[in-house]
Amino acid sequence: MKALVFLVEELSMEVVLNELVPRILEEEGLFNEFYHQVIFHEGKSDLIHSIKGTLQHWGVPHSYFIILHDKDSADCIVLKQKIAALCQEAGHPNTLIRIPCHELESWFLGDLVAIDKVYGTHLQNMQAKRKFRDPDKLGNPKEELKKYIPHSELIEFSLFPMSSLGIHSMTLLHHSFTKDFEQD
Repeated sequence: MKALVFLVEELSMEVVLNELVPRILEEEGLFNEFYHQVIFHEGKSDLIHSIKGTLQHWGVPHSYFIILHDKDSADCIVLKQKIAALCQEAGHPNTLIRIPCHELESWFLGDLVAIDKVYGTHLQNMQAKRKFRDPDKLGNPKEELKKYIPHSELIEFSLFPMSSLGIHSMTLLHHSFTKDFEQD
């Protein structure tokens, strides 16, 4: 079996991937060919510092690495080049690098129906507003969510029930990953 090894910034992304990757693999008929493992880090700095060592010392054959690093305020081209250089130095130049435009929370703001299901809010009518049509342009998506979800109900997004995400969210992630692993 081949391994998809995700290196991510934080626990919340691990939870998202643990829910979605098996669904995608099953949908693509690859569930018996691939398994996945997610290694979460304590933020961006921890992730960057671990890349070279993790890739160099990984002992599992037939492993494909995927690195997810939020863009936040960085120049995404420069950031991707920096990560690619670390992968090259580690002997894994074909590592798949994905830079979500801002934060995981941007993705959730792109599916307000799911937010309504989880938190009992009534935000879906706001999806047509400019800032929610393209939530990657929001300066601080996490703070934006806090405006609409009462503080007492706001939970760490690592606990967000991914089964609540709608087809739009699933499609975005699906197309991002499957095109790179179709046939190898």
